Amino acid sequence: MKSYPAIAILEFQDIAAGMHATDALIKKAPISLLKCGTISHGRYLTLISGSTASVEESYQEGLFWGRDQLLDHVFLPDVAQPLHDAVFGHRTPCREGAIGIIETGTAACNIRATERMLKGTTVDLVELRVADSLLHGKAVTLINGELYDVEAAVEMAVFELETKQRPVQYRVITSPHEALAAQINYSTSFGEAQLTNLNGELA
Repeated sequence: MKSYPAIAILEFQDIAAGMHATDALIKKAPISLLKCGTISHGRYLTLISGSTASVEESYQEGLFWGRDQLLDHVFLPDVAQPLHDAVFGHRTPCREGAIGIIETGTAACNIRATERMLKGTTVDLVELRVADSLLHGKAVTLINGELYDVEAAVEMAVFELETKQRPVQYRVITSPHEALAAQINYSTSFGEAQLTNLNGELA
C-alpha cells in the first residue's frame, strides 16, 4: 500500500449528516485515499488520507458541515507509518514480551492515543480494530514489546484519553500464554479463531 503523510478520521452520530459532510469534504480538496461507510449504532465513519495540506483542508470542511453531529474526530498531519498501515488492515505478529490493550468507545480517540504510543516508545503495533461490525462502535489497539515499553506506552495512551475525557479500558499482560499469543496472531475475532487444544486439560 502506498503511504501518505496525513490521515484524518471523522465519526458522525448521524448517517445522513455523515454522508452529507463526507460529500462536501471530498469536493473540497484532492484527497488521495478515502474510506467511508456506516458502522455500529447507526454511526457513519469517514477516513481520509493524502498530502498534509489536502487532508487538513478536507478535514476542516468535514468539521464545518458535521458540526454537532460529530461524535469524534482526529487529524494526524505526520502519521506514524505502522499506524497508517494498521488503519488499513495491516497486522504485525505478536512476539515475545508483554501485550498492551487499549479499548475505547470511538475510533478517532483510539487512533490519536495509538499515535502517541508509537511516537513515544518503541512498541510494535500488533493490530488496530476500528469500529468493525463485532465491536459495536468501539476501537481496540494491541501493542507488543518489552514490559517497560508496553507499560510506558499504555500510560501515555491513558493519559491522552483521560485528559480529553474519553472513557478507556486498558490492561497489560506481562507474560502472555503462548496459546493466547497464537490466537492473537491468527485473529482477535472469536468467529475466526481456531480451536486450541491445551496440554493437561483432560479430566
